[in-house]
Amino acid sequence: MTLLHWTLPLPAGYRRDDVIAFHSRDTQAVAEQVTQKGLRKGILLQGMPVVLDVALTDDTAICRAEIDGETAQHMPALLHGALLNILGLRIDPQPFMQQVAHDPLMAPLTRINPGLRIVQSASPFEALTWAIIGQQINLSFAIALRRTFILQAGRQHSSGLWCYPEARDVARLSIDDLTSRKFSRAKAETLLRLARLVDDGQLSLELAESDGVKLISQALLAVKGIGPWTVNYALLRGYGYADCSLHGDVAIRAALQQLLGEGAKPDMARTEQWLRQYAPHRTMAAAHLWASLHAPEKNMPQEGE
Repeated sequence: MTLLHWTLPLPAGYRRDDVIAFHSRDTQAVAEQVTQKGLRKGILLQGMPVVLDVALTDDTAICRAEIDGETAQHMPALLHGALLNILGLRIDPQPFMQQVAHDPLMAPLTRINPGLRIVQSASPFEALTWAIIGQQINLSFAIALRRTFILQAGRQHSSGLWCYPEARDVARLSIDDLTSRKFSRAKAETLLRLARLVDDGQLSLELAESDGVKLISQALLAVKGIGPWTVNYALLRGYGYADCSLHGDVAIRAALQQLLGEGAKPDMARTEQWLRQYAPHRTMAAAHLWASLHAPEKNMPQEGE
């Protein structure tokens, strides 16, 4: 085993409890474990099982990577990127808070949840597969399917924690492997289609330096079974893109209905138009709208009805 150690400074007002809550949704803790000091998360990187062990203090993340193998080229940079994701450090919430400081509707929401952040999946592939798995089913069932997916396609770290699979691992599965474990055929086909395209090199999930978000969005929309909501959710949870428009999300529309005090949810077109005023910080607008619902999430966010 190879061990790597490093630290990350945490911004003032960092909301540790939000990060812990996000990574403790699966009570069986097959791939993420909450500890007294922070969390442990299993991932596969360049084919090697890795556990990220993170202790969170008031102002610092003390990080250790436990790698089942030798450190490969680019591994430290990949580990650092995954850490930024799982700790919600990609998007600075302050620019949005400044933008809406005098907004009569959004300013009160930011005062209720100052410093709210978007916690992400460790990688774009994890975010995409999670979006596909959880689409249009309740959250508890989605978490159970995700657990099954990890146990089928992932690999176990020497510590016993399971590691979320990479595309090459998922590509080895068959449709029957998934449908026999309560995946719908449509979900199974989309998951395998995505994994095989990525594994074959036909689809890159790397952001290009120029027009990266536009290009990756177009490439993903060309994959059968992936629609605009899945793309936007992946941009948010996988890439930390600051200007996602989640107008197709039922929960966003419900929160906007509540915020506006109206009797019915606004449709997608009106929601999209309303969110435009918060560009280029629409991701944080969505985060505060989600948070404004207050109740625990009963269903995965869904595309428009």
